[in-house]
Amino acid sequence: MTKTFRDLGVDEQICVALEVAGITSPFPIQSLALPIGLSGHDIIGQARTGTGKTLAFGIPLLQHVAEAPASRPSAPVSLVVVPTRELAGQVAEDLRVAGRLGGARVATVYGGRAYEPQIDALRATVDIVVGTPGRLLDLAGQRHLDLSGLRSLVLDEADKMLDLGFLPDVERILELTPPSRQTMLFSATMPGDVVQLARRHLRQPLHVRAEHGDEPDLVPLTVQHVFRAHQMDKIEM
Repeated sequence: MTKTFRDLGVDEQICVALEVAGITSPFPIQSLALPIGLSGHDIIGQARTGTGKTLAFGIPLLQHVAEAPASRPSAPVSLVVVPTRELAGQVAEDLRVAGRLGGARVATVYGGRAYEPQIDALRATVDIVVGTPGRLLDLAGQRHLDLSGLRSLVLDEADKMLDLGFLPDVERILELTPPSRQTMLFSATMPGDVVQLARRHLRQPLHVRAEHGDEPDLVPLTVQHVFRAHQMDKIEM
């Protein structure tokens, strides 16, 4: 019998929000990771883009927010670190869809955009911040982002952050967070530097993998399109 999100212990409000969005059955990585994430354990999850990993870590973040006291602090309790602004937008949108009925406050911060709107969003109080390493460090250095009360941290697409040279920045972000946090690391592959990062910063993580080693990097249904553009025209395109 196919499991549902309710079978995995997901809060009713989140289940209803997912159903409204047409999401009724969990993907394999979600079935494996959700019980662990909801219990508060650290996770290493291997999953390619397009296999549903955002909800695998996003639902535990949302549920922990929903279970927090009504007078929860203004500083964020959860942080998702991603390698690109495009992924930041996608992750934040998925969190907003799943958390629509629970009132979770999600802010997105990344480079290439003005600081002021992002600073205003953080000042307006936020539960979950999704951002790229450089902008996160800038805002933390300017004291606009307080990570001292963080309860959950997600490193998404860790291997891509390695490829883009972000691992030193990720290390600096981790140093700003409390050691008692829950950490969830997701990566399509596990190169040596990512393994070492996990060993240094995760506490007895459970490793889940919903795929075989011979799977292609891209999900079969993925279609890629490339548009050549001048550097100044990229955002508009």
